[in-house]
Amino acid sequence: MNIVLLSGGSGKRLWPLSNDIRSKQFIKIFKTPQGEYESMVQRVYGQIRRVDSEAKVTIATSKTQVSSIHNQLGEDVGISVEPYRRDTFPAIALATAYLHDMQGVAEDEAVVVCPVDPYVEQDYFEALKALGERAAEGDANLVLMGIEPTYPSEKYGYIIPQSKDDISNVETFKEKPDVKTAEDYIARGALWNGGVFAYKLSYVLDKAHELIDFTDYHDLFDKYETLNKISFDYAVVEKESKIEVMRFGGQWKDLGTWNTLTEAMEEACVGEAILNETCRNVHVINELDVPILCMGLKDLVVSASAEGILVSDKEQSSYIKPYVDKIDQTVMFAEKSWGSFRVIDIEDGSMTIKVTLNAGHMMNYHSHKLRDEVWTIISGTGRTIVDGMEQPVAAGDVVTMQAGCRHTIIADTELKVMEVQIGEEISVHDKQKFNLED
Repeated sequence: MNIVLLSGGSGKRLWPLSNDIRSKQFIKIFKTPQGEYESMVQRVYGQIRRVDSEAKVTIATSKTQVSSIHNQLGEDVGISVEPYRRDTFPAIALATAYLHDMQGVAEDEAVVVCPVDPYVEQDYFEALKALGERAAEGDANLVLMGIEPTYPSEKYGYIIPQSKDDISNVETFKEKPDVKTAEDYIARGALWNGGVFAYKLSYVLDKAHELIDFTDYHDLFDKYETLNKISFDYAVVEKESKIEVMRFGGQWKDLGTWNTLTEAMEEACVGEAILNETCRNVHVINELDVPILCMGLKDLVVSASAEGILVSDKEQSSYIKPYVDKIDQTVMFAEKSWGSFRVIDIEDGSMTIKVTLNAGHMMNYHSHKLRDEVWTIISGTGRTIVDGMEQPVAAGDVVTMQAGCRHTIIADTELKVMEVQIGEEISVHDKQKFNLED
């Protein structure tokens, strides 16, 4: 199975756990049988592997998410990087060209596209496999998955099939309706359009060449900034006559808000939290190293991270986005391909950051023009390279780098470092990368 997972957005509706770098699909809140926590993307990736261990998985995403993907899924997953945001048709065209030109997928093979963050069970991925097989063997150019609706939602578009068979030709598509119109659609047998579909690789590759002047994946990538923003539905789906829909009646939830996310949580608290016996329907997600105590609360979500603290009625939490848009704040936590960092303190002229490097990983070899840095090793062992000179480091060691000095740190074991940045202007843009051989 060739599967493209669409991973986009900043997930502001799940503030303060999500930010411009850490989207909702990377938040670890789902408990595994081993008692650890995993994110939406880890859960979905694991479910795919259990259905098809040989599946070729490609994640179509922005460059800001690449480090988080490598951190959580490793280096083996395919990534089609969108250099700019251009909506779903350019993203899917680029991912299709990536599969063909970089991964060697043949033009007659089927490709399945779906969002990276649905809350589903194994039957969903069995259905995806069947969807791909139908696209490969059938006459339709596109095979959609239609989700059997559980309520008249205003959040989804609707697919109206010609029959009630498991697989049917599509009669028409409807935009996101109001509740009354959604009820009428459902009475006509309509299905939710969850953005899940399959096609032969050659079909979308040909459509891409019709609408975009490019030669191959590299050329399309280089021209990506010039492409028009257009959705796949508008560019392809709504204009295609040879199109089918396959029904899916299993569990399918879009966990896009705190209200829906907490419904999928297996326990009331993630992190250090105490609920007294009078609390009802309260969920707490706490990433801070301080306890949260809740007493006498009902129908609330409490979320705390380095970015901020949310205390909200669950229903009202769906309306968080315009308030979060007004918050202008430095990103306080992020996962990188080598580990993670958390901002501890910000003052005029200084910033203190706790850095965790995973064993066997290293930072980029880099320098800063406008700030000095001091590393204090908290735990673990590793090596630093400062202006080409390598030396071992362990707990208690202190390394000082002046502005302009090239430096990196390599973790032999998991390495925890307190980094203090000192300068009149501290900015994420003040960074120049080098090759170690330079």
